[in-house]
Amino acid sequence: MGKKSKTIDTERIRKAVKEILLAVGEDVGREGIKGTPERVARMYTELLGGMREDPEEHVRSIFTENYDEIVLLRDIPFYSICEHHLMPFIGSAHVAYLPIGSVLGVSKLARIVDCFARRLQTQERLTYQIADFIMGRLKPRGVAVVLEASHSCMTIRGIKKPGSAMVTSALRGIFRRDPKSRNEVLSLMHSGKK
Repeated sequence: MGKKSKTIDTERIRKAVKEILLAVGEDVGREGIKGTPERVARMYTELLGGMREDPEEHVRSIFTENYDEIVLLRDIPFYSICEHHLMPFIGSAHVAYLPIGSVLGVSKLARIVDCFARRLQTQERLTYQIADFIMGRLKPRGVAVVLEASHSCMTIRGIKKPGSAMVTSALRGIFRRDPKSRNEVLSLMHSGKK
């Protein structure tokens, strides 16, 4: 497989959006629509920027630390684009790990979430990618990732169920094997919530 380009073909997106507007019967010369193809091309460049980003960039801040209890960053806001309908899903990520002598700079957990979220995705794959990357790169005793998101492809079209949230989880290492550790990390993720 060839190396990914570092740029998105905005001209091609612009032309495709213009064709969509024509296909739905819109006047592409109308004042409010004239700049839409360019705006949509810029939007996709921003929303899908993670497709051209290497998550390795965010694990350069690993610190040696004699800490062996759970590290948890919860309520990390994220957005992604569902690959099935090209509509957004928006939610919160909760990411925890049990270190063995190494900890990651706290903002890096949020950056890793964003890196994988800003791609064409499914929530299930996104959850696994975050967990597997942290497990593989940091080599902790365990990783737990829980994502909660609202999918606009379900809330404003199709079945039209606003207010529903999809929850996915990925447990690795001790959090998968040991019920006590699993219960502890999941309890911490949800403490203080209604």
